[in-house]
This record gives sequence, C-alpha cells and structure tokens, in this order.
Amino acid sequence: MSQPAKLSVIERRDQALKRRRRWATVSVVFTLALVCFSYYFYQVFFTANIETKGKPTYVVVHRGDDWQAALKTIDATGAVVDKLSLHFVAKLMKYPAHVKPGRYELKEGYTNRQLVNVLKAGLQSPLKLTFTNVRLRRELADKLSNQIDARPSQIDSLLSSPSYTRSLGFDTTTVLSMFIPNTYELYWNTSADNLMKRMKKEYEKFWTPARDAQREKLNLTRVQVSTLASIVEAEQQQHADERPRIAGVYLNRLKRGMKLQADPTVVYANRDFTIKRVLNVHLQKDSPYNTYKYAGLPPGPINLPSIASIDAVLKPESNNYLYFCAKEDFSGYHAFAPNEREHIMNARRYQAALNRAGIK
Repeated sequence: MSQPAKLSVIERRDQALKRRRRWATVSVVFTLALVCFSYYFYQVFFTANIETKGKPTYVVVHRGDDWQAALKTIDATGAVVDKLSLHFVAKLMKYPAHVKPGRYELKEGYTNRQLVNVLKAGLQSPLKLTFTNVRLRRELADKLSNQIDARPSQIDSLLSSPSYTRSLGFDTTTVLSMFIPNTYELYWNTSADNLMKRMKKEYEKFWTPARDAQREKLNLTRVQVSTLASIVEAEQQQHADERPRIAGVYLNRLKRGMKLQADPTVVYANRDFTIKRVLNVHLQKDSPYNTYKYAGLPPGPINLPSIASIDAVLKPESNNYLYFCAKEDFSGYHAFAPNEREHIMNARRYQAALNRAGIK
C-alpha cells in the first residue's frame, strides 16, 4: 500500500492561512450579527416609540382584556411608531401575565420599556370627572358611568337604595343634592360605591362653616338650600348675575307662607322637559313638586344646581319683590314686581310677546 504524499511546507502554510481566514470571516460575521442584535435590542427597549404630536393621548384597558386586546387599543391611537417592537418587548417583559385595567396616558417620547412598565404596574393617569345639566337620578348615573368603570345600573341602584342613601345622610329623593357640580380628579376604575363616598367627602368639604352660617341665618337646611338653588338655576340659566334677586323673591314668598308658584317645578312634576310654556293643564298635576298646588319647597332638588346658584341662595339680594316673569324682549332677564297688580301687567306684556312669536 502506498503512503499519502506529504504536504510541502508551502501547502501547509496555505491551508493554515485559509483556516485563519475562514475563522476571521466567521468571527466578523458573528461580531456584526451581535452588534446588529445589540443595536436592535437597544432600539426596541430604549428608543422613543410613542409620538403624540403634542396631543394628550389616553387609552383605557378594560376589565377582562388580555394583553393583545390592550395593545390593540394602544395601537389604535396611532401614537405607536413601531407596533411590532412594542408587542415584542411586551412579551419579553411578561406583560401578558400582568394586565391591569385602567386609564393610561401615552406620553410623548415613551420607550417601549417605559410604557410596558407603566401598564404592568397599573400606573394610571387620573381623569377629571364633571357632571352638569342633570335633572333625574338615571341621567346622573348615565353621565357618571360614561366617565368611570361602573355601569349605570350599578350607580342607579345605589342612588335608589333607601338604606344606602340613608348611610350617606340622605334619602332617595334628596341624595342628588350631595353632588356639587365641579371638576373632580379620580381614577377610571373607581367603583360606584367609592364614587359615592368620594362625593360625600366633597360635599362635606363644600359646606364650610361660613356657608353653614349663612344658611342658618336663612333658617334652611343644606338640602333646602340646594332645592331652592335648583329652582333659581332653572329660572335663570343665562344670566347668573340675576340669580341673587330671584333667590330673594322666593325667600320673601317662603317667609310670607306664599306658594312658590315656580314654573320649573311644574315642568319637573309633569316629567316633560319639552314644555316651553306652562299652561293650566300642566298646573293640575298632583305632585309634591308642583309648587302651584303645594306650599313650601318641593321634597328635593329639580336639578343639580351650580355652585353659583347655591351661593346666590346663601347670599340673596334683599328686596321687596314677590313676583317676576320673563321680559318681553326675550333677553333672558326678568321683570320684577312687589305686588300682583304690577306682576299681571308684566305678565301680559310677556304673553303678548309669546303670542306674536307663535310660541305655545
């Protein structure tokens, strides 16, 4: 058997050189791949991936949402630059196991890592709760439910519960006076029960010693002040500067034992808020809210009066007026009278204006 020929020194040197070149190539490729991966890793974790263009952007992750539903909601805002990288980072950071419901702000310049950390920790952004133009419990429940994570039925059931409203110091008729229209900061996932407790706390803060002293001078309870303020607000929705005068008129009538004869209470008693002109047929409604039939204040507010209207009752104008009606110029202001004779003259002028305008 023949022996393989021995490689020459030059051939061995060439083979070694080729091996070194191959390893050098592999090393360069590996290094480049490592650099590229490291750069991508850095990019997806530490480079800004949220662009809001200066516009406040919020998302709500609902109860029961999984991580994909949550990220789909975030994607839909249009604020995510690279959606794929966000989903990649979310999985790496184990977000699927830590989804928390809430309302979150997508802040300008957030990296994927920052955003996922916020979502995992449940670091919500508070919202500003408001409610105005409310007359009925169900309306209030709907308006509150549209802003927090509580169904209208959950809120309405509490407002309609005699035992629950009693625990707050009210009844189902007067509980609306606990809601002082303002702007309140709270979290989206506030429960119906916690919302009620918060409103009770805000109510107690609103009724300062100074306000309580003013109502005591008028010999009115807090609820009675709110009830009268709701009538004043319904009478004068355009010009707040006239509310203290209207409040003075109604207080004068209460002191004399006269019926308030407030048209807005008749509208409320009929539960027909499309009524533009109160007629005799409306006055026949048998309801404790019909102040043409029953003396004194109705059992509760007919709307949620603003702070301005409440303060108008607490600081009424001192006057001798007992009557008022809308001015015939439709300016939104009223003509006031100290006696029935002058009031009838003012009312006839206004009725004539209504007839000319075809308002029935």
